[in-house]
Amino acid sequence: MSQMPPPGAAPVPAPPSRPPGSAYAGLNRVSTQALTSLAQAAAGAELGIRPGDVRADWSDDAGLLALRIVAPIAIPDLSAAGAPVDVPAWGGSVWERCAMAKGRILESVSRLSGATLSRVDIRVSGIRTERRPAVLGRPVEGLHG
Repeated sequence: MSQMPPPGAAPVPAPPSRPPGSAYAGLNRVSTQALTSLAQAAAGAELGIRPGDVRADWSDDAGLLALRIVAPIAIPDLSAAGAPVDVPAWGGSVWERCAMAKGRILESVSRLSGATLSRVDIRVSGIRTERRPAVLGRPVEGLHG
């Protein structure tokens, strides 16, 4: 039974359940499968393909995570992109698009997962032809951050 303060005395607040500013007890861990799914979604969005077409592998890089992506890339239907002036509408050449995608994938996966990535390597394994320009650099569907 708790005692009431004497009449006229200020009530004493209850102590906090944990010290202010301290972290909650417990452990948070993002599984390798969750990181892989996130990397596949980010790479798919950048390369204009389905996440299921992306293979993602992880390795240690001096204590940081290195991501290796193997995937096809969307390119214009060759009959629809007859002139070199059409290439910029697709975000540049395959080489240029992969160079830009590396940084975007690294930033997206790092920001959404909280993991620190050291690098992203991309190997283009094939192509997917499209009639319209792919919307590159769009947010990963369902993972707006």
